[in-house]
Amino acid sequence: MTLTRLIAIPACVTTLAIAGARREPLSMATGTLAAAALGTPSAAHGTAAAALETLSAASNAQVSTSPSSEDARFASMRRAMVDRQLKARGIRSEAVLAAMAKVPRHRFVRSVDTDLAYSDMPLPIGSGQTISQPFIVAYMTEVLDVARGEKVLEIGTGSGYQAAVLAGLARDVYSIEIIPELAERARARLQELGYRNVHVRVGDGYLGWPEAQPFDRIMVTAAPDHVPEPLVQQLASNGHMVIPVGRGAQKLLVISKTSRGVVREETLDVQFVPLVRAPR
Repeated sequence: MTLTRLIAIPACVTTLAIAGARREPLSMATGTLAAAALGTPSAAHGTAAAALETLSAASNAQVSTSPSSEDARFASMRRAMVDRQLKARGIRSEAVLAAMAKVPRHRFVRSVDTDLAYSDMPLPIGSGQTISQPFIVAYMTEVLDVARGEKVLEIGTGSGYQAAVLAGLARDVYSIEIIPELAERARARLQELGYRNVHVRVGDGYLGWPEAQPFDRIMVTAAPDHVPEPLVQQLASNGHMVIPVGRGAQKLLVISKTSRGVVREETLDVQFVPLVRAPR
């Protein structure tokens, strides 16, 4: 993967309180890689053209109330999403593209939004939270570089969609959600869809999942103002963590544990809502 600046940081990171509403990215601003991948000056809610193309492809499919026709219609929408939103913007991992083409995104959105599930934008999922736009899900998954047999920690379960994508790539996915109703809904949906290797619990994602450590990969889907030290500690040797960091201007970082210590690599300029802490 191609990344920008390489900066060594100490393994110990000062712990600060984090406040605000958590969640998945609402937008992605331009950056060195964003401009190359998107070819547009902004992707706050995705390009309107890609969204319209995806919806147009869906409308050309036969609409029927029968399950088989509905499955075919949504499969067509997924293929359009992969081709026009992901491949066209530089997502190259065959494993990631296959996972995005397989996971039924429409099952992770509200029923009123199923026809918009594969459009190029985030969508509300309740509790003031969103499901991220497909490109940012694919991009973060590709950068995380998950291999079969690895154990992944996800901070911010949300709808469960990102966990489902990761589940197709990893041995096990441990996902933490601070909003109980979202955690329960995601757990039920993932079980219904047969994702047996995803483990969901309610908790403060800043603290990670100590009893299940170490993790080969960690993905964080909301932005703290610094890299949480508990997550660094729970990262396995030679492991990687993808995390948005900052207030206002934010960077999507890849944190790696190497023989040289903890290394930070900057990728995209992004805009995520803040990570929330449990009351202390």
